[in-house]
Amino acid sequence: MKKQVNDEKLRLMVFDSAKELGEKVDKHLLKMYKLDPSKNTFILPIKESFFEDGHLKVEISETVRGKDVYFLTDIGNYSLTYNIHGFTNHASPSDLLMQLKDGVGACSRHAEKVNVIMPLLYAGRQHRRNTRENLTCGQTLMEIDEICRIRSFITFDAHDQGVEHAVRNMEFDNFYATDMILDKFIDDLPKKELKSLVFIAPDNGATGRRNVYLNSFSSKYIHREAGSFIKQRDFNQLVDGKYPIVSHEYCGNKDLKGKTAIIVDDMISSGGSMFDVVKELKKLEIEKIYIIVTYALFTKGIDEFKKYYKEGKINGIYTTNLSYIPKEYLKEKWLHVCDCSKELAEVIYHIHNDLSISDILRDRSESLKKSERKFKGGK
Repeated sequence: MKKQVNDEKLRLMVFDSAKELGEKVDKHLLKMYKLDPSKNTFILPIKESFFEDGHLKVEISETVRGKDVYFLTDIGNYSLTYNIHGFTNHASPSDLLMQLKDGVGACSRHAEKVNVIMPLLYAGRQHRRNTRENLTCGQTLMEIDEICRIRSFITFDAHDQGVEHAVRNMEFDNFYATDMILDKFIDDLPKKELKSLVFIAPDNGATGRRNVYLNSFSSKYIHREAGSFIKQRDFNQLVDGKYPIVSHEYCGNKDLKGKTAIIVDDMISSGGSMFDVVKELKKLEIEKIYIIVTYALFTKGIDEFKKYYKEGKINGIYTTNLSYIPKEYLKEKWLHVCDCSKELAEVIYHIHNDLSISDILRDRSESLKKSERKFKGGK
């Protein structure tokens, strides 16, 4: 059985929703501290209970007094189940958020510092008020901020970083998985596909992310250009909580024959918008299409993605392991999941030791260097 590290205040509280990612982070941290991962661990033993009346409880099995505790949760993990009044229920984001609050409440009076890591931000797309509705994301952050002595809140690729204005006591750090994704993407693609790239924003909200990837390939060996789509919606009806999209209009150079398109966004939900964008790009004779997102939620499954791949309409999807993806999906050749556990471990290490995180937040040079090495290397 692994033992807690005695001479170090750092502790990880990893909920079952993020168990696989948390174990990888733990191994990286142990290596950073030059400890044997087979004998030691930073992960606290906890007990997560869901009662049949719908309530839940988190119990900590070891003291956290004087420790610097990092909570890790994945509110997007829909695989967890519990029994309620004789029925089997899947845990929702709201259930997992309440679990996080319960865990924080269980130790916040004893731990020296409490930090929350929620890569996929709860209600992240409900970040502004468009009609008579609650600002759910900001309200949630404000509630977490006021629980008790939380030092920092860590997330990845927030849909709108402006939600940090909802907090005033804790730090709000928004990191990006860009380098992790591009590291694998550049390795995988042959030079002939990298020579001429078109970076596509599927809507106005994705233009900032698209520009980050565009600038990451500012090499003399690569021809780059940008394009974007404008969604035309029907505001006369509401379907499944959304105004249906009538069409996608492409803005940009339409002479795209033989080029490689990279569609960039923060997440894939059902994939409906992506399919429309892919269809329009194929009309412009794009040769290869890759989709890059931080979170691949696949809320309506992957059958349509499999069909598009089989028909040659998409050539691959690159995403991260920061939120849950079913194991059977990982077998698909077109789905490339980039491991971000090392970057997350570095974030924890720097914050715990009061080191600067500027390089982690802002450094975008590695992908450019890697692409240039690829062209110079003659592969």
